[in-house]
Formats: sequence, C-alpha cells, structure tokens
Amino acid sequence: MAENESLECITEHERILQEIESTDTACVGPTLRSVYDDQPNAHKRFMEKLDIRIRNHDREIEKMCNFHHQGFVDAITELLKVRADAEKLMGQVTDTNRRLQDAGREVTAQTEEVIRCRIQQRNMATTVEKLQLCIPGEKMSVDLSSRYYAALKTMEQLEEVYIPRVSQYRFCQIMAENLPKLREEIKDISMSDLKDFLESIRKHSDKIGETAMKQAQQHRTFNSAVQKQASGMGYGKPLYSLNGQIPSQNNGLGLEDDDQSEEEGDRETFENYYRKQRKKQARLVLQPQSNMGYGFPVNRLFDLLFEIRDQYNETLLKKWALVFREIFDLDNYSPIPVETEEDYRSVISRFPFHDVEIEKQDFPKKLPMSQSVPQIYIQVKEFIYASLKFSESLHRSSTEIDDMLRKSTNLLLTRTLSGCLQNLIKKPHIGLTELVQIIINTTHLEQACKYLEDFITNITNVSPETAHTTRLYGLSTFKDARHAAEGEIYTKLNQKIDEFIQLADYEWGMPESDGRASGYLMDLINFLRSTFQVFTHLPGKVAQTACMSACKHLSTSLMQMLLDSELKQITMGAIQQFNLDVIQCELFASSEPVPGFQGDTLQLAFIDLRQLLDLFMVWDWSTYLADYGQPSSKYLRVNPSTALALLEKMKDTSKKNHIFSQFRKNDRDKQKLIETVVKQLRSLVNGMSQHS
Repeated sequence: MAENESLECITEHERILQEIESTDTACVGPTLRSVYDDQPNAHKRFMEKLDIRIRNHDREIEKMCNFHHQGFVDAITELLKVRADAEKLMGQVTDTNRRLQDAGREVTAQTEEVIRCRIQQRNMATTVEKLQLCIPGEKMSVDLSSRYYAALKTMEQLEEVYIPRVSQYRFCQIMAENLPKLREEIKDISMSDLKDFLESIRKHSDKIGETAMKQAQQHRTFNSAVQKQASGMGYGKPLYSLNGQIPSQNNGLGLEDDDQSEEEGDRETFENYYRKQRKKQARLVLQPQSNMGYGFPVNRLFDLLFEIRDQYNETLLKKWALVFREIFDLDNYSPIPVETEEDYRSVISRFPFHDVEIEKQDFPKKLPMSQSVPQIYIQVKEFIYASLKFSESLHRSSTEIDDMLRKSTNLLLTRTLSGCLQNLIKKPHIGLTELVQIIINTTHLEQACKYLEDFITNITNVSPETAHTTRLYGLSTFKDARHAAEGEIYTKLNQKIDEFIQLADYEWGMPESDGRASGYLMDLINFLRSTFQVFTHLPGKVAQTACMSACKHLSTSLMQMLLDSELKQITMGAIQQFNLDVIQCELFASSEPVPGFQGDTLQLAFIDLRQLLDLFMVWDWSTYLADYGQPSSKYLRVNPSTALALLEKMKDTSKKNHIFSQFRKNDRDKQKLIETVVKQLRSLVNGMSQHS
C-alpha cells in the first residue's frame, strides 16, 4: 500500500516539475500549493526531485557552453585579423576625402566664374529692357487717352519716315513691332469711350430726346423760311443735298486712297457699332412695358395668373408624387446589369453617370445604382418642362422664369420626392439590402443635381453666377433621406439581433459547459458576416457605425440576459458556457468584418462582459476589491452592483445544489468567503448611492 502511494507521489512530482517547466511563472503558485496539500513529507521528496532536475539542467548547460567555446575563440581571432585591414581602409578613405575637397575647391572657382558671366548677361538684358522703355512709342502711349488722332499721325510718321532710316538697329525693330500693338490699344480705348458715351446717352435719353425734338422743329422752321426767301430771290440750288448732308468737296490735301483705307475701315467699324447700338436703344424706348397692353393696368390680372400658376404647380406636384411612388414600387433595388456597350450607352444617355473604374471593366458588368435612379432623373426633367410651359405664357423676363423653375423644382425635391423617400424607407417590406441600395441611389441622385441646374440654365439662358439665382436643394433632400435610411439600417439590424437572442436557451444550472459555443450565437455571427459583406458599397463611416452599433447592441443584450431579474440561480458551468459565446463574439470583432477600424476598437464593445466574466472565472475578488477605483484596475469596467447581482445568483442558499463542488474542499470556508465578498460589494454599492 505504501509502495503504491510512493509511486503515485513520484508520478505526481514528475507531473508538477513538467508543469513548472512548461507554464508561465504566474501560475506556479497554485501548482506548488498542491505539493503541500498532499502527504506530510511529500514536499521533502519533491525538493530532492527538484535538486536532481536542477543538476541535470546544469550539466546540459555546461555541455552546450563547451560545445560552442571553440567557435567563440575562432570568431575573436578573425576579428583581430580584420582590424589591420580596417586601418588600411580608413587611410584610403582619408586620402579620398582630401582629393574630394580639392576637387570641390576647383568646382567652386568654376562656379564663381559662371556666376560672373550670368551677372553680365543679366546686366545686358536689363540694358535692353531700359532701352525699350525709352522708345518714343512707349512715351506716346501715356497720352493716348487725350490725343488719339495725334498719336496715330505720329505713329504713321515713325513707320514711313524715321524708322526706315535706322532700321539696322535692334531697338528700331522692337519699336516697329510695338507700333501695331499701340494702334490696337488706341482702338480698344476708343471703343471703350464710345461704349461709355452710349451708356451715358441711355441714362439721359429723355432729356436728349426732348432737346433734339425742339432743335429739329426749329431747324425745320428755319429751312422753310430760307427756301421761301431763296426762291423769291431767284436762287435755284439748295444749300443741302437731298439726304441732308453737305456736298463733299476736295480738301486739297492730296492724300492717296491707299493711305486712308485702314483709317476708313476702322471708322466704318465704329460708325456701324454706333448706329446699331442707337437703334437698339430706340427700340427699347419705343417698346411698351409688359404690364401695359392698350394703356390699361393689368397688375390684378397678373396676380391672378400667378395664383393660377401656384395651383398648377401644386397639381403637378401631386401628379409626380404618384409617378415617384410607382417608380419606387417597381424597383428591384439591385445594381443595373449591362450586358453590352449599347446597354451601357442607353443608361448613361438617360442619367449622367461617369466612373473610370467601371468603364474599364469588361462586359457584362453592373452599375452601382438601381433602375429607379435614371427614371427619377428623367421625371424631374419632365416636371421642369411641364412647369416651363405655363411660365412661358406669363411674359416675364428670363431671370424671373429661371427663378420660377428653380423654386418649383426645389418644391419637387424637398417636399414631393423627399416625402416619397421617407415613406419608402419606413415600409416594413424594405430590408437591409434594400436600405443599402437606397443609400447608394440617393448618393448618385445628389451628384446629379448639378446637371439639373445646368439643364435649367440651358433652358432659360440665365447664368448661374447671377446674384439672385436660386440654388437647388437636392443636397439637403438626399442627405436627409440618406440619414433616415442609415438610422433604419441600425434599427433593423438591432431587431434581427434581438430575434436571434430570443432563440437562446441556456441551461443555467448545468454543472459544466458543453465545450462549444451555442448554436443560436453562431447563426447570429454568420448572419452579421453576410450582412456586412453587402455594406461594401456604402460609405466607410456608415458601414463602421452599423458594425459598431450591432456589436454594442449584442453586448448589451447578452449582459441583460445574464443579469435578468427572473434568473434566480446560475452555476459556474453556465458561466463557462456563456464565456464560450462571448469568446466567439470577440473573435468576430477581431476578424475586421468591416474595414477601417483601428486596433481593437471593435473588440472594446465587449470589454464590460469580458472583465465581468474574467472576474468570476478566475475568482479574483481580492484583486478587484483592492484595485477598485484605480484607473489601472484590471477590472475597471466591472460595476459593483453588476458583480453583486451576479454573485447573488451563485450563492448556495438551498444547500441542496453544490454549486462550488469544483473547489474540491473547504466548502464552508468558500461559503464564508462569498458572504464576505457580498458584504464588501454591498458597502461599495451603498457608498456609490450616497455620493450620487
């Protein structure tokens, strides 16, 4: 009998030594404690066994050192041989550096010579520029605004008389090249003055017209009297020709036609421009105002027409609301498949879509938006046409019509289309896949709003840079719809998690765990993986927020299940089983189901559960109570009230269920320890309630 016990003791000691050699130092204490819990003299035999094992390891270490000693000596010998070569190499490096410094000084001298040459070239260029500034043509340009005709005559003399005499000089060539530019400058300044003159005439047209009509009447009266007097005195020729102009006479200057041809051309340009602008001004003066047909005021009639227009727009909005609903009902909420180049061209002809990456793909391929997007875009343009038909008949300016169209389109986007989108998102048959597609659709519709603005601009010919131009509110409309869809995604995702949680069927009184995670939880994790794969087309922040929201909701639901008030008693085996499920949740979070998370950010969603379960699995109450309230506490996220609630469920109140049988002995002491921990936790909870 003694021999059997001795053999068992020796075997146990061998196992303990192997465990000490293979495990971490943090777990050595409980292992050594088991030596003292066995036979009285067992620790002495264990110490002898330990000394023998230490001597064996010392011999092995000595053998290993002897084996590698000769290699170490050889390595030192090689290093001593290399030292002489290294000193030679350093000498060669020093010589090379000296030669490089000499070469550098030579390069510096050459560089200074190049710099001197560059300075000379710069001085020469500066001299040429100064000479250009001194040419007579430049000085002449200063007084162009007051002496255009004299400047032109001076330029003519320079070109014909002076420059040919000194044409061999470079500054003369430069002067000859600058003269045409000066002539164009004179022409531009003259045209600007003419425009200013016409504008001043337009401002004072009433007074100018009144004075002109009085002078014309006086002139007509004077001519009539002169003609009567001349006919009585026998003069036959009138003083003026039939066209009202003085007959042309030879001025005696003898100028050639070729010399005057260019001046005549410029004069004709100015005269034609002047006559054209004056005719436009005359038409503007003679044209009646739009709110006066036959001299009667029609303001009340236009007010009535504007009211009818508003009612017409309301009718259009109701009609297009039905159109939008029908489009949404018939949509399959799947990316548009394009089989051939013709299919692709057909889609982009109806909707402005451009994506370089998708264009590079081979056919067949898919466009990210669903079929409702081009249909909605076309219907918005049809609404603009329908609104334009009524506005055109109001005889308003292009700016006013542009403003009407933009306001009507804004109502269509912000009220009608936005309302249809909000109702669509709230429909019960719209699932997570459909919500993801709606977010993608609204993104593309938002990007297309600038093309709608260009469409209105092309219709009305009113520049979008006009100060009072109304902007389309598509940005806010589709952004609000997108936010609503995102919120609905979070809600539906949490609802699906709740449905899986309801399938949980834990056996809270089980003596030990099954060794594998629960089936309902594995199904839930598989569902989340497949769902987040659909989120790849979503903006990064939306997918990350949905993933974090789902993990937090799952963690909260598991914690509530563990602390349910209807759960009266729980065993350590049930906690171990629950811990296996939480481990699967943590593995899912660490697998990066959605890209973009930094470090273990997603795993922190389960940190409260992890610290609580670690506290009960390790039964580390002394550490928890000692470090409570410290920022570096290992169980910082474990609330005393939470720990107390779970510990109360594990108390052996009935004395029939041996909950702590896994502690092997001293059940009475363990029970007292639990009572002590419960009292300390209650004092912490009471202290927290008093401070609050």
